[in-house]
Amino acid sequence: MDYASAINSISSLGLDQVTGTRLNTLTGALTKEDSTVEGTMFDAFLNSAIDSLKTTNSYLSDSENEKIRFALGETENAHDLSVAMQKASDALQYTVAFRDKLLEAYNSIMQMQI
Repeated sequence: MDYASAINSISSLGLDQVTGTRLNTLTGALTKEDSTVEGTMFDAFLNSAIDSLKTTNSYLSDSENEKIRFALGETENAHDLSVAMQKASDALQYTVAFRDKLLEAYNSIMQMQI
């Protein structure tokens, strides 16, 4: 999978802008003062997942910036470019694997008979 298709797949999910309306609305609902969800395991899990998405988005952005700088000749250090690209690739692979496992768990729960 190349980077463009990976970024497009994240964009189609609405996850390319982690600070976007979808996640802000969700986290805003969980961080109200009168909310009883704070301090629970779900809240910690959700915040951890959102932080991981922000980190992945940051690595992808850094990788793109390094590619542009290298292409424009602003830097001659190919090491920084390869490190940024590898970080972005690894973070994206872990994010996709996490999403796949989460969807698998959701489907298992939905198939349970009550």
